[in-house]
Amino acid sequence: MDPQYDPQAIEQATQQYWLEHNSFAVQHDDSREKFYCLAMFPYPSGALHMGHVRNYTITDVIARYQRMLGKNVLHPMGWDAFGLPAENAAIQNKTAPAKWTYSNIDHMKSQLKSLGFGFDWNRELATCQPDYYKWEQWFFTRLFEKGLVYKKMATVNWDPVDQTVLANEQVIDGRGWRSGALVERKEIPQWFIKITDYADELLTSLDQLPDWPEQVRTMQKNWIGKSRGVEMTFDLATPVNGHRDFDVYTTRPDTLMGVTYLSLAAEHPISLALAADNAELAAFIDECKTNSVAEADMATMEKKGMDTGLMALHPLTGETVPVWVANYVLMDYGSGAVMAVPGHDERDFAFANTYGLPIQQVIASTDEQDPAFDATNWQEWYARKSDIQLVNSSQFDGLDFEKAFDAIARALADKGKGSVKTNFRLRDWGVSRQRYWGAPIPMLNLPDGGEIPVPLDRLPVLLPEDVVMDGTSSPIKADPQWRKADWYAAGAEHETDTFDTFMESSWYYARYTCPDFAEGMLDSERANYWLPVDQYVGGIEHAILHLLYARFFHKLMRDEGLVNSDEPFKRLLCQGMVLADSFYIQNDDGSKNWFNPAEVALEKDDKGKVIKATHPQAGELAMGGMTKMSKSKNNGIDPQTAVDQYGADTVRLFTMFAAPPEQTLEWSDSGVEGASRFLKRLWKLALRLVENGPAPALDTATLNGQQKDTRRKTHETIAKVNDDYGRRQTFNTAIAAVMELCNELAKLDDAPQSLAVLDEGLRAVVLMLNPIVPHICHSLWSQLGGEGELLDAPWPAVDEAALTRDSIEMVVQVNGKVRAKMSVPAEADRDAVQAIALEQDNVQRFLEDVTVRKVIVVPGKLVNIVAN
Repeated sequence: MDPQYDPQAIEQATQQYWLEHNSFAVQHDDSREKFYCLAMFPYPSGALHMGHVRNYTITDVIARYQRMLGKNVLHPMGWDAFGLPAENAAIQNKTAPAKWTYSNIDHMKSQLKSLGFGFDWNRELATCQPDYYKWEQWFFTRLFEKGLVYKKMATVNWDPVDQTVLANEQVIDGRGWRSGALVERKEIPQWFIKITDYADELLTSLDQLPDWPEQVRTMQKNWIGKSRGVEMTFDLATPVNGHRDFDVYTTRPDTLMGVTYLSLAAEHPISLALAADNAELAAFIDECKTNSVAEADMATMEKKGMDTGLMALHPLTGETVPVWVANYVLMDYGSGAVMAVPGHDERDFAFANTYGLPIQQVIASTDEQDPAFDATNWQEWYARKSDIQLVNSSQFDGLDFEKAFDAIARALADKGKGSVKTNFRLRDWGVSRQRYWGAPIPMLNLPDGGEIPVPLDRLPVLLPEDVVMDGTSSPIKADPQWRKADWYAAGAEHETDTFDTFMESSWYYARYTCPDFAEGMLDSERANYWLPVDQYVGGIEHAILHLLYARFFHKLMRDEGLVNSDEPFKRLLCQGMVLADSFYIQNDDGSKNWFNPAEVALEKDDKGKVIKATHPQAGELAMGGMTKMSKSKNNGIDPQTAVDQYGADTVRLFTMFAAPPEQTLEWSDSGVEGASRFLKRLWKLALRLVENGPAPALDTATLNGQQKDTRRKTHETIAKVNDDYGRRQTFNTAIAAVMELCNELAKLDDAPQSLAVLDEGLRAVVLMLNPIVPHICHSLWSQLGGEGELLDAPWPAVDEAALTRDSIEMVVQVNGKVRAKMSVPAEADRDAVQAIALEQDNVQRFLEDVTVRKVIVVPGKLVNIVAN
């Protein structure tokens, strides 16, 4: 055994062994219990960051642990390869997105392998490969045939420079996140999938996911947004271009008598009809089209509106109500019209005060602690549903929320003006994108109008990869030859929009179960063996859209007969962010130049606190504190640099030890160095045992006190680490427990039975650390004479007999203050424990000249003597 721990040599040899033995390949085996462990697959940006390392280390630890429990473990990896970033990089680097993507995949794959992750690379897939997206295209055509896919004109965020639709989150201050161009609200034809048909099931089946974080389930519930309300009709006093009325949906029909105006979205058909003859209104509508519709921006933006001059009739009283167009009403939600109750809606309250509109109180608080209603000062109770009653509401006065809801709903129904309706915030999934680097939507646009799906024998609709990006137009939109579909009919053309990349990430987990299957989307036998995923790991930023779409897709595949489970992911772990120190200099214009921590020299005080940071060229820097590793702060730590310096095992150990997996992790050079020192100590401990020659057989009957205590510590640690890895998933506490055990093992002398206890303990340490630091454990396993391949070695068993204590430590208190610690026989009864406590020298000192009034014995813990 080499006397020095050499991580580079050990890791290279171990990885070569795994490669030669195809150690992580796995097959369908009905005779074995399966375990499917999966990390959210990466976008091939070209380099791993520490967030990747943390994510994949977590799944690797879980996968290796489950394998040691004897399960058939699937742990695959692939690439979420389509998307706009590849197009932007291709334009910048004057190359094709495909070439850039495949090059990045090769590099990132080598980085993953250098960290020793146990992926089954035989199942690797990239979503940009035709044999993957062919089946996604086929599935879309099946959904079309079932009536679950449709095309319609839709209002989108349109970037006129990038010539693409932007998500709300990609619009920043009204401009495209990449181009900086003013974004337009534009109507274009878009393809949609009817996720709303599954809204109720997506909501109720969250109850089948008790092992998901409650925060994530709540976020999904809120996004789906099921509500019970009333849909009612407001007639127009004067029809407009054939429009005689419009519908409004509200969850607060109890406030109907407080409606003082109505608001239409800028894109509402009535708004557009009026704008045709009203230049001022048309200009206002154009202004609305540049607004961000992200919820955060909508909440804080200035609320603007314009009076249309129209009057609508209140559905119960018949009184006229003015109709406005407002920038805070979206056509995408409900009917694109809202009843404004400024007395009891904060947004309407602000709008009414801005434009001098009436504010009518129709609910009053029944809580005497609440202040009185004030039309100039908003109070939270104005919008409350509980502890209220109706006022100024005619025959409904005095009713609480529930009774008022029912009574007003009945009154509307009696007049034929409304009905109770369950609504969802969720809207159908728009899957069209105008960019090039994505899976082509497999539909034909016919010369006489209408669309038909591309048949299976013509799939996949191939995306040409050898293209030139000009930065202004999608190559397939600019290529008339690609668009032609003369095989069907003259003039028929392929759809030139491509799929939203959420399409690819919504079913990749299922394709991993049978990536070689050429006859269909999934081999149901293999898919149903492996699915659902037993453990899914990824960032909280994917808590809504990715996870919701994947759940939806799984239900679609179930209803197609491809899978027989209801949910794709059984257990979910959302790992925390990785933070690092940040350093900068302030420029004269207020901007900041950020410097990478690797280039910064730190000066620390006696307690290790950083008091000064300097850069070789820039001089003294300001400290920005611990922030998320990001390009904008230039504080990312290159994982490869850390691996080259310390070894993959050290990096893995640090990322698992520094924090619980769901919490933020603060990168610390001293913490990494500490992890490295521990592995060196472990190596030396093993070296000591090996140099003493083969350990004698363990004879438990002859063990002395220290040997028994240390052996008991070994088996207590096995039990704890097993629970930490499995049920609790607190890998940091598992590592801490193993470190404590190593400290106890190091205290043993070289007596024969001490070496026997050390041998047993070290083998257990290697087995327990194997999921986290597999390279050093692979090497130590053979050095210690372990049988077979460590990967397939079983998890160490707890010897219950070893847990039995001959004696136990107890604390002795006098009047509540600790005065002694004592060792008592484990089988000692209460009287014996009390007698031993009273005999302690330091206890007797505090009992001089006092009377013992009571002795309280807490078995196994303490004795408290009450005296005065």
